[in-house]
Parts: sequence; structure tokens; C-alpha cells
Amino acid sequence: MAALELDLFLCRTDNYGVLLHDRLSGATASIDAPEERPILDALERRGWQLTHILTTHHHGDHVAANASLKERFGLTIIGPKNEASKIPGIDRTVGHGDRFDFAGHPVDVIETPGHTSGHVCYHLPEDKLLFAADTLFALGCGRLFEGTADTMWQSLSRLMALPDDTAIYFGHEYTLANAHFAITVDPENSALKERAAEIEETRSDGGFTAPTTMGLEKRTNPFLRAGDPKIRALLGMEKASDAAVFAEIRKRKDNF
Repeated sequence: MAALELDLFLCRTDNYGVLLHDRLSGATASIDAPEERPILDALERRGWQLTHILTTHHHGDHVAANASLKERFGLTIIGPKNEASKIPGIDRTVGHGDRFDFAGHPVDVIETPGHTSGHVCYHLPEDKLLFAADTLFALGCGRLFEGTADTMWQSLSRLMALPDDTAIYFGHEYTLANAHFAITVDPENSALKERAAEIEETRSDGGFTAPTTMGLEKRTNPFLRAGDPKIRALLGMEKASDAAVFAEIRKRKDNF
């Protein structure tokens, strides 16, 4: 099985657009559809034809171009069953534990409520890819618009069970701001300090911080490190549950 090709680009102000392409079949999927023009430009640049949209959740900055792209290409839109009524043009609904095929590549659906009530992530185990959208960012996680901290912690725990070498593509370029916050709750983490310096350089040069990896996030992302003794001590929550520590970190980030 040939490796999938990916194209990463910015949409709107800070949304990431991602195209996933299989050379043998010509199948091309857009992970969400934040904005039509950048997606069309990427398709033209690569000479690809869009066949699918894999929708992660219903927010407007992730589905804005669904209808126009479907009209143009006659493509198939796949999305979370728990948000189907809010997703324009949806053709097929999927839920936690479902598996479907994209051009011979298995795709596992991981339900990750928290940011929205029905948010899903798409994991391609044979390709070691995870499309996490607004559940997990580099050094961050999504705001809790439709879920509780307990729910989001359970969702992140599902993702943390994936192999460390899983490449993670996320929905927004928030990484520099996330790094500035992460240092405040995990100041003794040498791996985080080194990463923060690299991010400063990357962003000053106009570079992208996606993708990341699960192993790197587990070492440096405070939202995945609720069990770390030093973070717990700094927060004064040595005996609290992991979910409670996560909730405090999320609260502090909301007010940062």
C-alpha cells in the first residue's frame, strides 16, 4: 500500500487546511472545509480532484465550504452522527469505534466530545496519522464549549492511548500562545523549554508547527500531563484526580 500524500496550508486566519491524497486511486480528502479558496488553490497546485470531506465537528470555521465544494466536485461528506443535523451536505455519519475505508487505507473514528458534544477525530493506524481538529492542539486542547472538563479529559485519554509515533494534524495554529501558557504550569520541564524556543524560531520564520507527535505532546503538553507530580505541586493539587487537575489547567488557560 502506497503512502498517502498530504498538503498542509492555512485557511481563514489561523485554521489549518489539510488534503489527504492517494496516488493510486486519485482519491483526495479534505480534513474539514474551513474556506473554499485556499482548498481550491491547494488542489490546483497539486493537480488533485477532491472526492471526500472528513468533517470533525459542526463549528462554522470547519464546515463553511462544505456546500460549495460538494456542489463543485460532487464529493462525499463524512461526519459525526451526533452532530449530523448541523453539518451541511453530510452524506455518511460515523461514531466511536467505526472503521471505514479511504482508498484502501483504514480510518478509525474516535469520538472526542468536549469542544463540541459530538466531535470526532480520524485515526489512520496503518499510516500513523491522527486528525485531531479542535480536540488536541500542539501544546494545547480545545475550549470546552459543549462539554465538561471530565468529558474532555476522557477524550484526551483516548487519544493518549495511541502510539507515540502517531503524527497529529490539528485544527489551528495556536502553538506559540500555547507554549507561553504551558511554561507557566510546567516551568521545570526541560523538554518543554527546548520546544518553546524552537516554536519561537519556527513562527518568527513564518513556519507551521503542524504536525506534532503523540510522544512529543505527552512529554510537553500540560493538558496531557495532569498526573505529573511537579505540575500537581505547583497547582497545590497533589491529591486531586487527573480530571480535576486538567480542569484547573483548562481554567487557567481560559484566563491567560
